[in-house]
Amino acid sequence: MAFQILLNFFIAFIWMFLSTNFASSNFVVGFILGMIMIYIMRNFFTSRLYISRFWAVIKLVVLFMKELILANFQVFMVIIKPKLDMNPAFFAMQTELEQDWEITLLSSLITLTPGTIVVHLSDDSKTLYIHAIDIDDVDSAVDSIKNSFEKAILEVSRS
Repeated sequence: MAFQILLNFFIAFIWMFLSTNFASSNFVVGFILGMIMIYIMRNFFTSRLYISRFWAVIKLVVLFMKELILANFQVFMVIIKPKLDMNPAFFAMQTELEQDWEITLLSSLITLTPGTIVVHLSDDSKTLYIHAIDIDDVDSAVDSIKNSFEKAILEVSRS
């Protein structure tokens, strides 16, 4: 993947020097042309295109922003009720993630989302113990995390 990024920058610089226009807009045009050339030559690379991984990172960031806004709204609705009608709970979630940075990212995303926090990771790094401030169904909460954050992290990290 790093080779593809360097190749794309190299193509952009070559384009900029061949056109003898050193403006940043000309570099951007060269970068886009480099992306197109790398996409055309995708069968020559053994790894996944960096463009698809970059797109997966963008989707993960957008997913986190969406979940952050929704969780803030849900916590706000719990707080403004005249009678606190919460169902706090601890629950365990099995994860398919294997690498340390994947598990750390998942834990951070869960903790940064208001109303939830990862309190412990099992010794084998396969189970996350999570506390939620207001939860109705544990299975739906686990499915929600697995189908959103964990799936997006797998898309970023696996080829």
